[in-house]
Amino acid sequence: MKRIAKLSVLVMVAVMVLSLAACSGGATTSSDTKKYVIATDTTFKPFEYENEKGERVGIDIDLLAAIAEDQGFEYELKAVGFDAALGEVSTGQSDGMIAGMSISDERKKTFDFSDPYFDSGVVMAVSSSNNTIKTYADLKGQKVAVKTGTEGSTFAESIKDQYGFTTVSFPDSANMYEDVKAGNSAALFEDYPVVGDAIASGVPLKMVTDMEKGSSYGFAVKAGENAELLEMFNTGLANLRANGKYQEILDTYIKK
Repeated sequence: MKRIAKLSVLVMVAVMVLSLAACSGGATTSSDTKKYVIATDTTFKPFEYENEKGERVGIDIDLLAAIAEDQGFEYELKAVGFDAALGEVSTGQSDGMIAGMSISDERKKTFDFSDPYFDSGVVMAVSSSNNTIKTYADLKGQKVAVKTGTEGSTFAESIKDQYGFTTVSFPDSANMYEDVKAGNSAALFEDYPVVGDAIASGVPLKMVTDMEKGSSYGFAVKAGENAELLEMFNTGLANLRANGKYQEILDTYIKK
């Protein structure tokens, strides 16, 4: 009888151990959460830039963080510059990119885009001391500064033959501003919230034209890949628009 009792106890213990193992095996832990690598630009204020504390901030950065929290995924941010970010995603080194990237038919050949998260526009700006350049016609025979990959660059290229100017490309906004301030370039074309923020921050520039309608910005992944990440971005974006967080982020960086 004692042997039977001991055997019964052992069987019960074994059943309990197996049951616990089964329960724990089906649980989702933090280590099961997929972590994505997201590439971004380095200087495209107010969308992505480094603040005085050395922290990476901006509309794109805050938007990505809020969407990741809303959708429950983790990510590693790689601030590598716009051109490098394009390469990172197209070669599979990064899973996606958010960098004030305009959605275009040409880029759709290489990337799949999210729903638009910001509608852009382009303005022409000159040095605050320049009183001769007021219209596109005044640019004839002049050099105009643009930042590589921006809507401003695309617009400048589209009208340069019509107005007789040449373009000079820069990898970042700071060097583009300096070129205009120094008088090497007569003017620049840039996305309106970017140059508006620069002026508000003390860069001695002024906008001299009305805003031209531009394209919309989108989050991008390599064409045919990371569909789940793209879907989460779209769902999170919709949720943020609905609960007011999206507008809160815009209001933080775009002063009216």
